[in-house]
Amino acid sequence: MATSSAHLSFLAGRMSPFSSERIVLSPHRGEFRPPMTRFRCSAGPSGFFTRLGRLIKEKAKSDVEKVFSGFSKTRENLAVIDELLLFWNLSETDRVLDELEEALLVSDFGPKITVRIVERLREDIMSGKLKSGSEIKDALKGSVLEMLAKKNSKTELQLGFRKPAVIMIVGVNGGGKTTSLGKLAHRLKNEGTKVLMAAGDTFRAAASDQLEIWAERTGCEIVVAEGEKAKAATVLSKAVKRGKEEGYDVVLCDTSGRLHTNYSLMEELIACKKAVGKIVSGAPNEILLVLDGNTGLNMLPQAREFNEVVGITGLILTKLDGSARGGCVVSVVEELGIPVKFIGVGEAVEDLQPFDPEAFVNAIFS
Repeated sequence: MATSSAHLSFLAGRMSPFSSERIVLSPHRGEFRPPMTRFRCSAGPSGFFTRLGRLIKEKAKSDVEKVFSGFSKTRENLAVIDELLLFWNLSETDRVLDELEEALLVSDFGPKITVRIVERLREDIMSGKLKSGSEIKDALKGSVLEMLAKKNSKTELQLGFRKPAVIMIVGVNGGGKTTSLGKLAHRLKNEGTKVLMAAGDTFRAAASDQLEIWAERTGCEIVVAEGEKAKAATVLSKAVKRGKEEGYDVVLCDTSGRLHTNYSLMEELIACKKAVGKIVSGAPNEILLVLDGNTGLNMLPQAREFNEVVGITGLILTKLDGSARGGCVVSVVEELGIPVKFIGVGEAVEDLQPFDPEAFVNAIFS
């Protein structure tokens, strides 16, 4: 990887990591003045993005305690399973499995998945494969992990090989889109990534201000629109163009929150997707849908509609620390086949965690 002296100065601590620049785009002129700093990085299969994905995945394994504490409420719901299996005997199989089924349903695993898990356990118990409570619990955890692994194989960010990689963040109002984008920027910056933010939420008055605060907090630069008539697609395309010209590694694109039933706003997402694709071939590399974990299984219709409109590549599930419905993670993966990329397990900036299926299963089944 070849870097400029300006970037090396940043790494050496001679350049403030908290500096940010506000670039204002006029809806009439669409002009901006880029700074003179340059950054170059190899983009081959073994280059920057490959190393970035590996670093994020390794960091996830080291942060298992955050994940464990973040799912405490779901774990409390499922703690009854340990009690059921502690003195389990074959004659009580039906009663135990009925109560286990109820515990899974309460935690929002969903009827279809719950029945599949319970019936598989019943079959293995009656055939003599499972002979103790500990074996049943291990089989339960293994079954959930298998579901996640089968349809959740690409948990790492898929950023391609061209600079800049473009990530669009989409979702309904109040799901935590802008906050998730800010936390993702923080994580990427910590791994040495040069990040540019794009304030594509042109509907909510405070959205741009909120993202500017995150830009200052994380030391990222930001492209914003000036005026109420600015179009989101224009803002995002200008940001990606700047990212391409100035050698940014990643452009994080915020978008307006919208109900999945508002078809005119959903069509705007298509325009945003096409706009960035005209600047960088293959962009956006990721379209991440932010879903509120408190909604549980109600998130499924949202996810289906967004996926049909723009093609969701990954999910960010937020606010799971305040929810006892962590089973929805398994439901959304199994039902939609869309990988979970990140989970929100707290309010701190570090609490947006890369999703690790094994750590998740161990967190909900203590």
